Amino acid sequence: MALGFIPSDAAVLIVQAGAVAAPRRPPRLPWIERLSNPAWALIPIGSIVGVIFAIRYVSATATGLTWLALVAVPLLAAVALGWAGHGARPWLALLFVPLFVLAWVDRTSLVGEGAGTLLCALSCVTLGWLLAAVTPPGWLKLGILAMAAADTWLVLSDLLQTPNNQLIAAAPAPGSGLPQLQSELFGDISLGYGDLFVAGVLGAVLAREGRPQLPMALLTLVLAGLFDLLFFVLSELPATVPVAVALIAGEAWVWRRARAARRRGPPASATDPAAAQAQWGSSPVAAGGRDSSASDVIVSAPRAASSSTSVASSAERE
Repeated sequence: MALGFIPSDAAVLIVQAGAVAAPRRPPRLPWIERLSNPAWALIPIGSIVGVIFAIRYVSATATGLTWLALVAVPLLAAVALGWAGHGARPWLALLFVPLFVLAWVDRTSLVGEGAGTLLCALSCVTLGWLLAAVTPPGWLKLGILAMAAADTWLVLSDLLQTPNNQLIAAAPAPGSGLPQLQSELFGDISLGYGDLFVAGVLGAVLAREGRPQLPMALLTLVLAGLFDLLFFVLSELPATVPVAVALIAGEAWVWRRARAARRRGPPASATDPAAAQAQWGSSPVAAGGRDSSASDVIVSAPRAASSSTSVASSAERE
């Protein structure tokens, strides 16, 4: 069953926005805290630049990534359903089985393509959740921006097209009919795994900060829809860009609100420790406050001392 460009594009953009909304707050456990390091923020840009150049110069890379995706994507999707996503329940992790079966036995239909795309999106929720748990938020935001910049450079310099086509065409075992989960194909749209990965990372870092994810998911959807109007004149776009622009817009909004709050001055309870204690019954930290405020995140990025292998990021119209 064929599906036109506009509904195909709308469907994958909704899935991408859903990856922003889905991650829950990452766990803050002592052993995870010990792994925290800004160096993890290099994973987003490394995942796209490293993969593209590896495919260009090592012919077996595309096949290897296909096998990696075949094994890892369903397992990571199970973690998202069972633990990493909003509303997750351990028993829901078993839902990855019917999704994988549909993606395998009906992979040439819209149902099979949709199941494969959903598995990939869920796996990216888990990857973002894990990455946000060990990376200072300010540095991880810089990693998202760096990934979008690298994606744009690769597309504009025409370095992405050939490796990306090789990756999309690669199969775990030719003739076996196994699903190809290294990229997403739905209707007339092909979406790179990295385009969902960057969305999952954005959602997870917002969750770590305790900030609302749904408004940012809707903003990402609107920006991506406007950005994809360029498909009427171009055949390939860096689909990480709308996510990065949504991040910039969100940070600008938070900075503006924080600046306005400083101008108004602190509330009465903030200047009176006794009043604050009476209001909360304990300190904000003891009461389970956020691990960092928005203004702390903006200021901490330069001072903080920090995504899982994803494949080439691009969205192209067939």
